[in-house]
Amino acid sequence: MKKIVLASGNKGKLKEFSEILAEFGIEVMPQSQFNVSEVAETGTTFVENAIIKARHAAEVTGMPAIADDSGLEVDLLNGAPGIYSARYGGENAKDSDNYMKLLDAIADEKQNRSARFQCVLVYMRHSADPTPIICQASWEGEIGFKVAGDNGHGYDPIFIPQGHSCTAAELTSDEKNALSHRGKAMQLLLTQMQAKGVLD
Repeated sequence: MKKIVLASGNKGKLKEFSEILAEFGIEVMPQSQFNVSEVAETGTTFVENAIIKARHAAEVTGMPAIADDSGLEVDLLNGAPGIYSARYGGENAKDSDNYMKLLDAIADEKQNRSARFQCVLVYMRHSADPTPIICQASWEGEIGFKVAGDNGHGYDPIFIPQGHSCTAAELTSDEKNALSHRGKAMQLLLTQMQAKGVLD
């Protein structure tokens, strides 16, 4: 079975990637299994940060790596929290710290609560890969008024996807994989990986 290292310690992301790539005979290994340290995300965009993370994981492990940089953009906050989504509530913020701070930040706004999740995925064959595969997708919706659901991670309990009346955390994992920014980016990534013979 082919192995790819995931440049993340996030258990929710590991589960999502493992479920999707397992059917292609690919085992996704968390970087923590190889004692890969967290790398400073010094980029100013999702693309830059995903490349930094993938390159670091590939360099330390000597394996192909996938990195994901994703976050939530809220129009009312001029695109914040954006690339700072994971630490919006502070340096070692828990998911609940982040989404409660966000709910507080837009509490007075009853109408324009539009938002979207962004996801950039990068696949690197090795740390010096000159042509990494880069895929980007988004998921439109709005910020709800209360926390609901316990299926997701991150901001899922306050994000209501377009066309739905429930939060992302109230969807099943199959429904979420079909609709989400990460699910859509994964499909683009799989298409490009197949085209380049990675999934043979």
